[in-house]
Amino acid sequence: MPPNPSPGAMTGLRVIDLTRVLGGPYCTQILADHGADVIKVEPPAGDEVRDWGPPFHDEDAAYFVGINRNKRSIGLDLAMEGGRAVLLRMLQGADVLIENFKPGTLEKWGIGNESLREKYPKLVHCRISGFGGDGPRGGNPGYDAIIQAMTGMIAATGSPQSGPMRIGVPLVDITTGLYAAIGILMALAERQKSGLGQFLETTLYETGLAIMHPHAANYFMHGKPPSLTGNEHPNLVPYAIFPTRTDDIFIGVGNDGTFRKLAREIGKPELGADPRFARNKDRIANRDALRDELAAVFSQHEAEPLCNRLLAAGLPAGPVQSIDQALTAPHTAYRGDVVEKDWYKGVASPIRLSRSKASLRSVPPKFSQHATAVLTEFGYSTGEIDALVEKGVVCGPERKR
Repeated sequence: MPPNPSPGAMTGLRVIDLTRVLGGPYCTQILADHGADVIKVEPPAGDEVRDWGPPFHDEDAAYFVGINRNKRSIGLDLAMEGGRAVLLRMLQGADVLIENFKPGTLEKWGIGNESLREKYPKLVHCRISGFGGDGPRGGNPGYDAIIQAMTGMIAATGSPQSGPMRIGVPLVDITTGLYAAIGILMALAERQKSGLGQFLETTLYETGLAIMHPHAANYFMHGKPPSLTGNEHPNLVPYAIFPTRTDDIFIGVGNDGTFRKLAREIGKPELGADPRFARNKDRIANRDALRDELAAVFSQHEAEPLCNRLLAAGLPAGPVQSIDQALTAPHTAYRGDVVEKDWYKGVASPIRLSRSKASLRSVPPKFSQHATAVLTEFGYSTGEIDALVEKGVVCGPERKR
C-alpha cells in the first residue's frame, strides 16, 4: 500500500461500532477501508471471535483479524451506568451507531432508539439481528447456519448423494453485513436532504430469504421447491463441474449463442446444431446426455490450458482452485487483491474507486488498545481515564477473563 494513502470516500465519517462476531464487523471494515473512523467498542471479555482459532497471531484468531483492520478498539462495560455514559459522550460526535445486541437490550439500558433519536437527531442507528425485534421469532438468536437451514438454503444445496449441505462460507452473515453497509450509505445520503438520521435494521433471516435467487423466483412461478442438483444449475445447462486429465473445471453457459460457440471451440460444432441441445430448455431436458458428450471431450485436455483458451475466446470457464491457489494466482497479484502491513496480510477491498481509494492504514487492533487515545479525544483527563479503568467501566489493554 502507498505510504500516504489518499483520503477514502468515507473519510470524515465517525462510526461507533458495538458489533461482534461477523456481520457487523464485516460491515464496519467496509467503511473503515474507505476512510471512516471506526471505533470498535468491545465488551469486557472482548469480541468472542478473538478466541475462534487456531490459527492465532499474538492470541487473536485469524477469524477476528480478517474482519477488523483499520479500526480502533476500546473495551467498555455497557452493563454499567458509567459505561453507558461514556458511550453517550462518544455518540455526540458520531455519524453512525451500529450494534447487534439482542433487540430490546439497549432499551433495557435506557439508550434505545427513541432515546438516541431525541439526543442525536442526525445519528444513523443500524441494528443487525437474527430475526428482528417483532414477529413470532422476534428477538430469537440467529446464526448463519441456522438461517441457512430455515430459509431453504441448505435444502437447496448438495447432491442426491450428499443430501442437504451447509454452504461452506458464512454467506448469510457476510451478506447481512453488506446489506447493512448499503443501508447505512442510503441513510447518510437521505440525511443530506432531510438533515436527520434514522434507524435501520438488517436481519439474518430477511437476508437469507433475499439471496435465495433463483429458487424463490422459481417457486413463485411454478410452486415447486428446488431439488438437489449438486454443482448443476437449476435453470442453465451446461453450468457445472467437469473433470479433465488434470483438475476439475467449471463451465457456465448463459445463452444459446454461447453454447454454440463453446461447441465450436472444443471441436464439436455438431453439438450446437443437435436439436436435443439447441435451446436452453432442450439442454435442461437432456442434461445427462449433454454432460456425457462434454465430459468425453474435456477428459482429453488439461485443465488450465483449456480454461485459458476458452476464456481467451470469451467463454466462461475456470479451474476449480483451492484458496491458496486463488490467493497466489497471477491475476490476484496483478490486481493488488492481497494487502500487507507489518505482520498482517488480508484480501483488499473489492470496491475500486478511481480517486478516493481504499487503503490499509492500520492492522487489526489488540483488545482495548486505543482506550486512552479515544477517551482523550472525547475530553477525558488522565485522572478520569484512570478512574474509569479502576472501576472496571473501561478495560485496559490486558484482557479480562
